Amino acid sequence: MDRWKEGQAMKMLMFDTEYFWFETFSKNLDHVGDIETEERVEDTAVAFIHAEAEDESRKGKVVKKAVSNLKWYLNKVNKDRIVLHSFAHLSSSTSSPEFAMEVLSEIKTKLENKDVEVHTTAFGYFSEFSIHVRGESLEKVFKEI
Repeated sequence: MDRWKEGQAMKMLMFDTEYFWFETFSKNLDHVGDIETEERVEDTAVAFIHAEAEDESRKGKVVKKAVSNLKWYLNKVNKDRIVLHSFAHLSSSTSSPEFAMEVLSEIKTKLENKDVEVHTTAFGYFSEFSIHVRGESLEKVFKEI
């Protein structure tokens, strides 16, 4: 049976926000560089993205569908700016950190090639964050891809 049809797929939780503020809190992957960053992005969409182990065998499709869904969402909320945040807490199945980082990087590049301003939180770090999400229904969207 096809795993994707069983519901095993990358997860994305997308928000339309007044702002998203984040700051690195602590490193959770030893092999990533040392980063201390703080940023506040105004009037932006935010996507919490979780790559699952099952996604590793279908990377091309995952990236293509993620970019398509993110562009759809940006158009719906009338934004040209997004923050991508790796969030390994939307499923019990988790890809390797290397795969998740690679997928996020490819999604970022493809969105930038479509004239989207892309910000990312520090990969391999727990981040402190504050988010002001707008209240209408479309301001909070969950997708499995």
